[in-house]
Amino acid sequence: MARLGQLRLAMGTSIFLVAFIFAAFLALIMYIVDLSLIYAVIGTVLFVLLQYLIGPSIVAVSSRLQYLKPGDNPWLETTVKELSEKSGIKMPRLAIAPDNSPNAFVFGRTANSATLTVHEGLLKSLKEDEVRGVIGHELGHIKHKDYIVMTLLSALPLLAYIIARGTWQIAWFARGSSRDKNEGSMRAALFAVGAISYAAYIISLLFVMRLSRLREHYADAYSAYVTGSPRNLESALTKITYGLSLSSKPPSGARALYIADPAMAKQEIAEIVEKKDEYDLDHNGVLDERELELAMENEAKSTWHKINTWFSTHPPTFRRILLLREIEEEMQSGKYASDRIYAKV
Repeated sequence: MARLGQLRLAMGTSIFLVAFIFAAFLALIMYIVDLSLIYAVIGTVLFVLLQYLIGPSIVAVSSRLQYLKPGDNPWLETTVKELSEKSGIKMPRLAIAPDNSPNAFVFGRTANSATLTVHEGLLKSLKEDEVRGVIGHELGHIKHKDYIVMTLLSALPLLAYIIARGTWQIAWFARGSSRDKNEGSMRAALFAVGAISYAAYIISLLFVMRLSRLREHYADAYSAYVTGSPRNLESALTKITYGLSLSSKPPSGARALYIADPAMAKQEIAEIVEKKDEYDLDHNGVLDERELELAMENEAKSTWHKINTWFSTHPPTFRRILLLREIEEEMQSGKYASDRIYAKV
């Protein structure tokens, strides 16, 4: 039985493992290049702090946000205020992204400065109850402080990747430029640092992605609780996944913040389309919502699909829907209570 304390334990474990891996990585490369570890530690702290400080601003600018003033969207304001009060959190600042793809996300440096953003496409393509389910999910991220944790933690794999790319490029550029023995040794050291950095990037990224997927499940469960209707988010996730698969817009760097990853949605739907005849149960040439859900359920069982999700920020759509259905069944049984919000995660 999952509790919020278990999310904190998973978070703490992930942070410890990523930090340990990164510390070992720094110690090893500093040994190879014969530099003091203190420089690497200071550089890492500055890099993480920089990402924490400028990350939200980059998201806001790249998303071309239009911040809402009181009265601009009364229904959205009222809904967010109601659910925020029920959640016991400060109402986030609201913004609209001029994007026709159906999506939403939360970003910010602190819980008190969080911004909840919905795409124009989400408001156009989803019913109000479905949008309500999405809002509940995003408020779950604020409640759990997910966007802060993931922004800070994801900085470490990113730094390892930057070091790997940089050292490999320098080593390849310098290759063959001189036959000096010392320069040859330096190139060998750079290649070694690049290889170690890339390994640290892959391993730490796996832990970060695992935590990210877990936090999405917790946010889904929280939406079911705060809205009292898991079915609304179930329907919303199906429509969002399908809608994102049709978008011609390339996925942005902020996709880890979204309620659904556009790149993953395209992959999920593409695999289903290839087997459209198999999943079109009524043979009418169109996959309705139920047929699409069954298809996603079947694809989620694929071994290749499971391995592929190791590097995904979000769980497969049907796994999320399955969790919501289990919560719905418990609600209907009368056994559901506020202390069982995360029992099915």
